[in-house]
Amino acid sequence: MLMMSRREGEVILIGDEIEIVIAHIGRSRVKVGIRAPKSTPVLAREMKLVRDENVAAAALSPIDPGHFLDLRRRPLKLFPPTPMR
Repeated sequence: MLMMSRREGEVILIGDEIEIVIAHIGRSRVKVGIRAPKSTPVLAREMKLVRDENVAAAALSPIDPGHFLDLRRRPLKLFPPTPMR
């Protein structure tokens, strides 16, 4: 892993087509801009992990539309609110 110090407004180049721009440095966050070709997917790792989990879950259990219809026909069970402490 390459570690670099950059100031606001400075740019990091990755190859000839990708630029990482340090847009803003705040107290606890850094805003980063990414310029890349449209053919290059750019997303946060958390989004990729969620997408992968969703794909895996969809592959495990096929959806039966009748199941959702059965759920709509059942009356809702309402519970009394719990007292605040």
